[in-house]
Amino acid sequence: MKVIKILFLFAAITIFGQTNVENQAAHYNFPKLKSSITMPVTIPLSEISNMINASVKELIYQDDSYTDNNNDQFKVKVWKTRPIRLVGGTNQNLLIEVPLKIWAEKGIGTLGVYSYQNTTFETVMSFNTALTFQNNWTITTNTKPNGFRWVTKPVLDYGRIQIPITSLVKKSLIEQQEKFCKTIDQQMATQLNFQQYAVAAWNVFSNPFNISEEYNTWLKVTPINVNITPLKFYANQIDTGIGINVFSETFTGNKPVSSPLIKSASNFNFVPVLDNQFSLQTTANIPFTEATAIARNMFLNKSYDVRGSTVTIKDIKVYGVDDKVMIEAETEGYVNGKAFISGIPVYDETKKKIVLSKTKFNLRTANILQKTATLLFKGRIVKMIEEEYGIPTEELENSSKKSIEEAFNKEYYKGIKMSGKVFNIKPGDILLNPSGITAVIDTNATLKLLLKGF
Repeated sequence: MKVIKILFLFAAITIFGQTNVENQAAHYNFPKLKSSITMPVTIPLSEISNMINASVKELIYQDDSYTDNNNDQFKVKVWKTRPIRLVGGTNQNLLIEVPLKIWAEKGIGTLGVYSYQNTTFETVMSFNTALTFQNNWTITTNTKPNGFRWVTKPVLDYGRIQIPITSLVKKSLIEQQEKFCKTIDQQMATQLNFQQYAVAAWNVFSNPFNISEEYNTWLKVTPINVNITPLKFYANQIDTGIGINVFSETFTGNKPVSSPLIKSASNFNFVPVLDNQFSLQTTANIPFTEATAIARNMFLNKSYDVRGSTVTIKDIKVYGVDDKVMIEAETEGYVNGKAFISGIPVYDETKKKIVLSKTKFNLRTANILQKTATLLFKGRIVKMIEEEYGIPTEELENSSKKSIEEAFNKEYYKGIKMSGKVFNIKPGDILLNPSGITAVIDTNATLKLLLKGF
């Protein structure tokens, strides 16, 4: 059945992008984050009905012999008049109705001399099917007869003699209804084996996908196990939820190696509810050229009062030294020389900026007398740098949010649409690389797969 097969063919999440060499960050080993991807699943009963109708031919039963069944002198043909109808029950069961048209012919007579008369009538055959979802990815059904409802009763018309044959027809149909139950269960067992689709879905996640072309950042999702909520039956659909517990890993630079493919899916677990939060890390790289431009925009040619005199910043640049950011400011006026302020970059959530902490100061000047002013100058410029300088991250956060939500809100196959929303995003660790500052952005999101319109 199309809906059943498509249920487990998850969208292949592979986005190919070109590397931006200037912004390419160094290689880092990010921690594995345990997350969950959820997929609310709705199975329209019309789809299961289509499967059953496709497997049941129009002519359901035919008895062309007068002499079988102890010479009953009775022939019968049974057709399906309209599509078989399914309705959800209240106890993980389906109520199935099969509308039937029946042609019957009966012989009346003795000593081998019979007069035959036929009739056509209609009835609705009912079944009750209990479904059980096994944790080995199969669904088993147990179908039982649930009686008849006569639309028109069978009567043989011999003119003056009207002969009801309800008992004869009912006996035959009860026998066939028992056989039909087995047919339904066999068809269900064949069609509702999800093992191969579970394998396909699992292996989809073996291939890493690119979540930031600009910073050449890759997300690798490794499934751990699968959880499924109990089936919920409604009048026209069956609902359940599939949750995949995964490890998400972030890589920068070259695309990481894909995970090995599996050949069989492990048993899943039944859980009452699913966790719908998905955690991941992505990165944003701020080149030192950009960090320098920010500093120049803030401080270049600005003058500051020191002990009644002024100090003017004539040039400034930002670069990295080991694990610290170095701000080199060339000054003139009260102090002529170069001031070096180094600090460890950290994220300030209040300011929404990457700022310097644990700053250290060093002054290089040829004037020995100016060195006596170092303490005064140090206090002034260090305070200025700590309070005023910072690399705004709001644009980085918004850009990361946008790129992730774009990747998480696409229809990769017709009828299968990913739906994701980022609800918490902020820089965490701040790392240095030879060309700039790398902000590791921690993200919490919801990620779902929706089945619609297939």
